Amino acid sequence: MDKVAAVENNQSIDSQCESLIASGVATLFATLVDSAGVIRGKSMPATRLRTISQSGVGASPSWALFCADNAIAWIPAFSAVGDDRLRADLTALVKLKDGFCWAPVDVFEQEGDRAAWCSRQFLRSQVEALQTAGIETLAAGELEFYLLPEDADAATGHWHAYGMGALLDREAVVNDIVNTLGEAGVGLEQFHAEYGTAQFELSLAPANPLTAIDRLVLTRILLGRIARKHKLAVSFSPKPFEGGAGNGAHLHFSFTRQGKPLLAGGDCAYGITAEGGSLIAGIVHYLPEMVALLAPSVLSADRLQPGHWSGAYACWGLENREAAVRYCAANPANPYGAHLEVKCIDPSANPYIACGAVLGMALAGHTQSMSLPEATQSAPADFSEQQRSEKQIKRLIYSQADALTRLEQSELARALFRPELLGALIAVRRHEHESYGHLPLKTTTEKFRFAWSV
Repeated sequence: MDKVAAVENNQSIDSQCESLIASGVATLFATLVDSAGVIRGKSMPATRLRTISQSGVGASPSWALFCADNAIAWIPAFSAVGDDRLRADLTALVKLKDGFCWAPVDVFEQEGDRAAWCSRQFLRSQVEALQTAGIETLAAGELEFYLLPEDADAATGHWHAYGMGALLDREAVVNDIVNTLGEAGVGLEQFHAEYGTAQFELSLAPANPLTAIDRLVLTRILLGRIARKHKLAVSFSPKPFEGGAGNGAHLHFSFTRQGKPLLAGGDCAYGITAEGGSLIAGIVHYLPEMVALLAPSVLSADRLQPGHWSGAYACWGLENREAAVRYCAANPANPYGAHLEVKCIDPSANPYIACGAVLGMALAGHTQSMSLPEATQSAPADFSEQQRSEKQIKRLIYSQADALTRLEQSELARALFRPELLGALIAVRRHEHESYGHLPLKTTTEKFRFAWSV
């Protein structure tokens, strides 16, 4: 950056800082999502906006190895020596209520290069790779979660899935969520009671993938603030209770080339173009070896079960909620046009990693000119083993250990990820498996019920 540009940038930041302070903002929350899917961060006076955005604030590289139980899963690529810098992206800054603002951070080394373990940069790199291939993409997030009494050990009481009674019981919370998310500009589209007792779900509007995931992370933070205000606790665990419904964190994707949709207007099934078909094929083909990035926790396999609408099998189908990839066709009921919903993702995943991994799988299918596989229009579990084998429909996960082994052996994963980041992602989940994988499910659900809460 030349001197003139640097001065103008400083003036712009100072102006932004003055405007925030004049509006009553005193504190900045700056956050990242680590390899365990936990939102971590630092706070500082809003007066230090220029510092946090340019030189950043310090964070040990061990942040890349923090586990959901706060252990550190050391690997040779990291040590106790050194210091990285967290730099706030002020283009994504959002003013919150009560004197606060929030911004996501990118991780840099002290000399100015981006740190290898920065998950936000990983997502950015996958979006840019698609753009280089001439493909633009939008993403949107869904989020399932439980709202529980602070001292509750279980979700109990009368409950109708998708019932109005559940919303009326929480009128004040519902209004607070709608108003707060509206003020934050995250694009809330709907909010409803889900299948599990005390479980809710919300959906956000599509945006470019980096913005979409930033908004998803901010939404989780805001839900944590709102829950505390109402003397509740929010759980984003993939499996908060033994025998209860699991939480998903589905992501939706659309793809275009020069403004024309690739998932509609073509000659393949349901009007999908050949190019769009290759994107779907890549996701379906690579999901089994990459699922440890999308459903990565010690509890994820217990959520990703057939018959639970979680997308337990690597296949795709038109409005098939049992397929890992649900195709939503362009029609009068779909205001955003044709898109894909990847259902196997859960909230224990780092959403920047999950979103970037899906885009990387899609681009791999495009690069290899994969053909669109046959759509699956039945529940895969209803097929026999032989039928699934003939249709090349694979179960995504039986155990966390098996999924991690496949990820370690994945050539695509090694091509997409810098080795330090991939090593960190695997190490923290190996720690989970080795420490808790042998325990009864009831024990692990209790241990991790609030591990991904904020």
